[in-house]
Amino acid sequence: MFLIRYIKKSHTRGSMLLSVMVFSAIAITLVSGVVGWTQTTLTLSRRAYYREQAFQIAEAGIDYYRWHLAHNKNDFQDGTGQPGPYTHDFEDKNGVVIGQFILTITPPPVGSTVVVVKSEGVVSAEPTISRTIQAKLAIPSFAKWAVVANDTMRFGEGTETFGPIHSNVGIRFDGLAHNVVSSTVSSYDDPDHDESGAEKLEYGVHTHLKPPPQSGSYVQYVSAEMPPAVPATRSDVFLAGRQFPVAPADFTGITANLSQIKSSAQSGGRYFAASGYQGYRILLKTNDTFDLYRVTNLSTVSNGCGQNQTANSQDGWGTWSIRANNGQTLLGNYAFPANGLIFVEDNLWVEGTINTARLTIAAGRFPDNANTRKSITINNDLKYTNYDGQDVIALIAQKNINVGFVSEDDLSIDAALVAQNGNVGRYYYSSSCSTYYDRSILRLYGMIATNQRYGFAYANSGGQHVSGYEDRILTYDANLLYAPPPSFPLASDSYSTISWEEIE
Repeated sequence: MFLIRYIKKSHTRGSMLLSVMVFSAIAITLVSGVVGWTQTTLTLSRRAYYREQAFQIAEAGIDYYRWHLAHNKNDFQDGTGQPGPYTHDFEDKNGVVIGQFILTITPPPVGSTVVVVKSEGVVSAEPTISRTIQAKLAIPSFAKWAVVANDTMRFGEGTETFGPIHSNVGIRFDGLAHNVVSSTVSSYDDPDHDESGAEKLEYGVHTHLKPPPQSGSYVQYVSAEMPPAVPATRSDVFLAGRQFPVAPADFTGITANLSQIKSSAQSGGRYFAASGYQGYRILLKTNDTFDLYRVTNLSTVSNGCGQNQTANSQDGWGTWSIRANNGQTLLGNYAFPANGLIFVEDNLWVEGTINTARLTIAAGRFPDNANTRKSITINNDLKYTNYDGQDVIALIAQKNINVGFVSEDDLSIDAALVAQNGNVGRYYYSSSCSTYYDRSILRLYGMIATNQRYGFAYANSGGQHVSGYEDRILTYDANLLYAPPPSFPLASDSYSTISWEEIE
């Protein structure tokens, strides 16, 4: 009996020992796990802290270079005159260096204002941790509108616009606008309809187009478009709305400094002095060259074509078309200049096609005199090969940008058009001027900046089309905003951030 009891007692003590060992092992495992988890958590927390610190250091690098460009907008070498990258210490509030940002600066390509700034933030306490931010900074050009004018404007029926429209005076819009139409004034007396000199104000942006399901436009004043009535939404005309009054466009900035363009063309571009005849014709080619012609004779019109009040009241009225036979002489073929600037001190005709080229073509006569200012005329297609920003043309005229009498029935113009002192448009030609008086469609891809009233078509007092292009399609080239043609006027001296992203 004693032996049996002893064996049972020994078995009990062994079980207890085994249990203690098992639970101890579990406890050790749990404690080890907790310690390991704590260490891992601390490591991850520390890495997260340093990653956030590296991100903030990288951001500081972007902010620093925006500040640098604000003081020297054309310095893309961090004030060193040497190629990068450029490393800067980053200090905490106590002046202790806790990291560095490393800058890589990509300057704008020719004709662009877009600067690419890449900033890598590195933490001193953990150099293996870094984060990188890339930002694109740019100065906006004056090509922020599809059409901008320093005068009243009228867009008739048949006009369709893609891009913002603005006037410093007022706009009557009877077409279809896909983007905002704005005016600096709250109301104005539209000169297109006058009742015995009586002043009747309509809103700064208004329409005479009859609301659906009606068709056509009202001839006289529209009470719904006159203060103090609340202007209707008219989403059938203004798809994105209309705004008035808004801040004016600064035409002292939008009128490019032609004398500077002339100097730059003389020093590193293409410059041509007065022709001694009617002017020059430039035919652009896709092989980065252009043919230059001296224009010797212009076409004439039939008797009575210009014998009307509308034509005679237009400054510089004429055909602005080169005579088909014996109207020009080839002078030679020239390569596009490296700086993209072509200046002629005479009237100029431009046409052709480019392929991956950036050009500014200007015409003027100096010293500047209102009686000798020069114009640019487009009678035949002026086109891009690429519509992704690789191709861009600016035509800047001291006086007018014309479409002449003998112009294509279906005319395409790919360019930014700037009339420094005159207007962008086509002269009035009556039905007695042959079939050329009436044209079908004009397609513009680019923008228009006109000091005086713009227009490619004319309507009678009843609103019916009587001269020019019956349909006008104006499409804004958004690439012009931050990647304008060479020496194109800018909207400010300050860089704006147009994109920001973290990269691997």
